[in-house]
Amino acid sequence: MTITAAADGSSLGNPGPAGWAWYVDEDTWDAGGWPKGTNNLGELTAILRLLQATAETGEELHILADSQYAINVVSKWRLGWKKRGWTKADKKPIKNLELIQEIDRAMEGRRVTFEWVKGHAGHRMNERADDLARACAEAYQAGRTPEPGPGFGGGSSRGAASAGQASGGAASASAAVEPHDAVENGASTPADQQHAEADKAAAAPTRPSEHAEEPATAPTSTSASHAASTNKVTTSTFRSHPSVFSASTESSVPTE
Repeated sequence: MTITAAADGSSLGNPGPAGWAWYVDEDTWDAGGWPKGTNNLGELTAILRLLQATAETGEELHILADSQYAINVVSKWRLGWKKRGWTKADKKPIKNLELIQEIDRAMEGRRVTFEWVKGHAGHRMNERADDLARACAEAYQAGRTPEPGPGFGGGSSRGAASAGQASGGAASASAAVEPHDAVENGASTPADQQHAEADKAAAAPTRPSEHAEEPATAPTSTSASHAASTNKVTTSTFRSHPSVFSASTESSVPTE
């Protein structure tokens, strides 16, 4: 059995009040956020919380995401950075490094695949994850702390959600050093445009040059890394959604 879930992040201001969410169905989802963060922080946190929530299932995990940045970080760039001792080829700092290292540890011994879906294009699971992430960002904007979702298996990830909300200070610090993160298709625009329709109208096409971290390979690739301590194989695969990833956009994976 393969668990399929959508993961998304949102930020009102970028940085600003931010949220993350993953969604399987109405009985299986979770969300959280911070008073200040970036959309990229939300995207990566959603993936981490999903990995943590499903860690004990022993099942393969298929993640739907509208952020090419997040997919590239986890399925491609992470592996090269790790081989070089967590440094980039150009020696520039890796943004959200501690979070990426947590994701790396959470993926050890697991088979995880990624699928890019176009944001705000009517994909049911992606739209629901986006709504949940934005609702958390809006709650923090209004001075409220959002309630976590039921988690996986009726509450197994509530602890992770609480930890994510408690880390608001760390998120703010991370946001402070990366104020120019690109606004992904699934992220909200500044606070005065936070409503859904305005968000859709303002979401610009992916601009590779603004958020590329490493040179990317072709849109479809399979990468494998061996965990030396466990002798297990961790595999991450990125494939496009056949109904929305046309030939004209297949080459638009971010490049440095």
